[in-house]
Amino acid sequence: MANQGRHIIEAARKTAQARGLFGPDSACLLMVSGGSDSTALAYAMHELARSGDVGPVAMLHVNHKLRGQDAEDDAAFCKQLADALAFPFFCCEVDVAREAELAHENVEAQGRRERYAAAAEALGSMCMHEAVPLSEGRIVTAHTADDRVESFYMRSIVGTGPGGFRSMLYRNGNVVRPLLDCTRADLRTFVRALAEAGDARIVRDARDGLWREDATNAHTDRFRAYVRQNIVPKAREWDVRATDNLVRSMNLIADEDDMLDGMADEALASCAIQLEEGAPDQGFLLEPAFGALARPLQRRCVHAVLKGMLGAEERIDARSVERVLEAFADGRPVSGHVDNIQGDIAISANKLGVRIEPMSAFRARRKRV
Repeated sequence: MANQGRHIIEAARKTAQARGLFGPDSACLLMVSGGSDSTALAYAMHELARSGDVGPVAMLHVNHKLRGQDAEDDAAFCKQLADALAFPFFCCEVDVAREAELAHENVEAQGRRERYAAAAEALGSMCMHEAVPLSEGRIVTAHTADDRVESFYMRSIVGTGPGGFRSMLYRNGNVVRPLLDCTRADLRTFVRALAEAGDARIVRDARDGLWREDATNAHTDRFRAYVRQNIVPKAREWDVRATDNLVRSMNLIADEDDMLDGMADEALASCAIQLEEGAPDQGFLLEPAFGALARPLQRRCVHAVLKGMLGAEERIDARSVERVLEAFADGRPVSGHVDNIQGDIAISANKLGVRIEPMSAFRARRKRV
């Protein structure tokens, strides 16, 4: 294999080992769109599987039904890629535009939610088939250093909550990102090097492309595409090492963020109770002692609670965090305070503390009173 190919494989292996992303006993489901990044991920993970660094590997492609024949061609390319690598292949179709309309959500956010829901279902099926404990299952994405930098600038523009400036996590629950230290250019060079070396695994689409190009990525009316085309290039004009510099800074932020997360965990253990033990999605009671914590620590605790309720991949609105904290005043719960956040979470306070629970549970409880 060419040096560039070996560089990517070693980078993925090093990141996986250093960050505890997966190991020889892990079952890995790759989320593959057919673009350059996820195509490179498939080839890289095939190498890691052959070397015994990871257990069984499968691929998932989600057809969002947004791009007509191009979307169908994406799915066909991904199936061809899975066959070439002898990976089991999961494919599903979701009319994301329709689902977004029904949910009153933007298409990109709805598409993301549908992808991860499909991945969770496919991973469960894969683990059962491979006789691998679900705890050893991983959803593997092809996010790169470029994605991380773009997320940093996006959050800089619109604001972010606790830990936001570390940008993407290497591991978020069972979702792992082994290519987060590689750039998009690195990955494209990797795939081209495999093709130039005559690698038998290489597949091409109907137009002889080594990966599928999504024309909508060029639309600057989409926020990420705008940042990718207008802000990141300006930073690189100033310093060609801008990506490396920012990744290094984000990792320093991440170290401090981990320390603060540990402090938040300790605080929650001492003054927060799960309303249903073992079921964080059913909500929490923040006891009166929570009101005495420092405000920055309170924010981080509430952010963690909402993540536990809504799922690791759900975005938490910073205003929602502040509205939870408004249920405390002068260090004590505000009896009678009621609010509704994130569309389906109820906040209510009395002398026993502040309850954060699904709206359905809140309404059922109120009916019983």
